[in-house]
Amino acid sequence: MNATISLAAQVPEALHESLKNYLETHPDWDQDRVLTAALSLFILQNGDSDRHAARVYLETLFQHF
Repeated sequence: MNATISLAAQVPEALHESLKNYLETHPDWDQDRVLTAALSLFILQNGDSDRHAARVYLETLFQHF
């Protein structure tokens, strides 16, 4: 992933707590990595077959960015 941008989003408190709990038990993940993986997977599942989203998803899973 060459270029990145920042996003601001409001999420339910319960989801934020779940994310914090996940990150506490998975130190190799951070909030940006989780959100990038989630967003790219959502686009893959609900959008057109986007090779760019697929590449981002796989790179995020395997930390190649």
